[in-house]
Amino acid sequence: MKTVSICFVCLGNICRSPTAEGVMRHLVEQANLAERILIDSAGTGDWHIGQPPDDRAQQASRGRGYELSALRGRQIAAADFERFDLLIAMDDKNIAALREICPPEQRDKIRLLMEFVPETDARWHGAREVVDPYFGGAEGFEQVLDQCEAACGGLIAVLRPQLIA
Repeated sequence: MKTVSICFVCLGNICRSPTAEGVMRHLVEQANLAERILIDSAGTGDWHIGQPPDDRAQQASRGRGYELSALRGRQIAAADFERFDLLIAMDDKNIAALREICPPEQRDKIRLLMEFVPETDARWHGAREVVDPYFGGAEGFEQVLDQCEAACGGLIAVLRPQLIA
């Protein structure tokens, strides 16, 4: 049975990447692919290791049926480049940080989440980065959810043929 392992990556692992992890876990369960798609998240920085996701991220996510409370912040590690098939960053700064520590032969695993938004999704098609909501209000966390739902749905559509073949 084929499996794929994914690690979503943002700066501190308390807003965007745990939101992407929660959304993806939910969508993977709905698609009956939980045994085939393994999901985690991490941050490029070390400020929030061991901490739960931001309260605002949890509240917004809970409002859409995603539960993030069990997740804890962690920093990306060298072993993650071997462990995961895809390291999916939220923005270009995270891409750059990952490339700095990634072995050259593993760099093809690094992608931007928004690359997976389907072309038919006019709202987000063409957006390059998931917005960082940390210094803003509740609307930023809702936008992160919108972006993650669109991109994670597209990611599953891309992965499904590889997993079923």
